[in-house]
Amino acid sequence: MEERGWAYRRRQPEGTVPYEAVRDNLTTLLAEANEVGRGLPRYVERDFARYLECGVLAHGFARVRCESCKDELLVAFSCKGRGVCPSCNAKRAQVTAVHLVERVLPHVPYRQWTLSFAHRVRWVLLKEAGLLSDVLTVFLRAVFALQRSYESSDPLPET
Repeated sequence: MEERGWAYRRRQPEGTVPYEAVRDNLTTLLAEANEVGRGLPRYVERDFARYLECGVLAHGFARVRCESCKDELLVAFSCKGRGVCPSCNAKRAQVTAVHLVERVLPHVPYRQWTLSFAHRVRWVLLKEAGLLSDVLTVFLRAVFALQRSYESSDPLPET
């Protein structure tokens, strides 16, 4: 595998700060959630449990063998979770992006717009859906007006 310019390196989630934080505090989180109310939904508990097993050889692996060089390595199973695991979320995002680009979206130029808010504003928008809808409407009007101004002046400006 190294002949092709890359070598597989197992990610070691058990040595990362997020993994350690979940491992060290999950029991406390679940106990406090049960004290306060009905606890966390089962799928949340399941996602956290799977995250703690994701990428850890002790929780399962596949042995992969290169036919040409006969080299073998172990590849740990992943949780394929949607909520907690950053590695699986990144993989899912990458696979989805490839699918969209190769099979769904037409091959034309695109422009991506991102709207970001300070944390305090995010919390207000989260709690007031009507306000969020109004902000989105204003944002879209501004983007569409900007695009119309680009259409009237060729070529498109560089970003």
